[in-house]
Amino acid sequence: MRKLLVLALVGLLAQLVDGALGMAYGLTSSTLLLFAGVAPAAASASVHLAEIGTTLAAGVSHWRFGNVDWKVVGRIALPGAIGAFAGATFLSSISTESAAPWMAAILFTLGAYLLIRFSRPLRANRAAGRLRSRFLAPLGLVAGFVDATGGGGWGPVATPALLVSGRMEPRKVIGSVDTSEFVVAGAASVGFLIGLGSEGFLLPTVAALLIGGLIAAPIAAWLVRIVPAQVLGAVIGGVIVLTNARTLLRAGELGGPVPALVYAVLGAGWLAAMTLAVRALRRARRARATAEAALAAAPALSVAVADASAPSVAVADASAPSVEAGEPRPLAAAVEG
Repeated sequence: MRKLLVLALVGLLAQLVDGALGMAYGLTSSTLLLFAGVAPAAASASVHLAEIGTTLAAGVSHWRFGNVDWKVVGRIALPGAIGAFAGATFLSSISTESAAPWMAAILFTLGAYLLIRFSRPLRANRAAGRLRSRFLAPLGLVAGFVDATGGGGWGPVATPALLVSGRMEPRKVIGSVDTSEFVVAGAASVGFLIGLGSEGFLLPTVAALLIGGLIAAPIAAWLVRIVPAQVLGAVIGGVIVLTNARTLLRAGELGGPVPALVYAVLGAGWLAAMTLAVRALRRARRARATAEAALAAAPALSVAVADASAPSVAVADASAPSVEAGEPRPLAAAVEG
């Protein structure tokens, strides 16, 4: 029971991260499950089976709020499913000893990517036109394969690539990626079922992750309004890097002062990334405040310009006809009188 409660907390934490960043549910869950001693293939299989429920709920929510571009979903989901099925089959075919360093290396790389990604502001390329299949299909194939073999990675690979393209609104990027992940998680689960059999899924683990994720879903919607995604992404990236560095050091059988030195370097890099993330957040907030002030000042400026270009009231009154005697009088007659 204690282990199931811990797993439910893992699912809750992963969903909170995913709800705030639009990514990293599988990444966070798999890292924590590996840290708890779960075999790599079983960890990825269980996470993907739980994701079928969480991504279905997320997809329906995004659809109801109009955050889904169904053309993008159609073009990225099928290649993603093919990549996920191939990745699940590959991970199921290698031994646990070989899979652990492989999976830890993928998670370490994705964690480092999160650190770099959230330590600086996203530079969007405002290119014209729609996203085409020749871009979406390879992206989905690679993201799906990495997602299945690494226990996560669909969001960290697909979401930033679509955001950087600048051709979709951020809310539709997150909504479309989350919705298509339902298909990817289903394909990965089928691949694990064929490769591992039903015993490859830790059903109590799946249930605990799913319950934690469903509880966290409404909390995540509130959390995203409170905690800046820029800072949260850097925090989670550092946790993932340090956790998987431990597995890689053990696999490399590195002892003596090497682990301490590696952790010191990684810790310094994490601190630097956090500092850059906070600075980027402050710059973004200052830029947004400046833009809002300019928009607020624009109506007042237009009124002032309109007043300056209007004719003088005194001149208008002086040239107006007189109505003293009930007859209009020209200006010259009024002056003579």
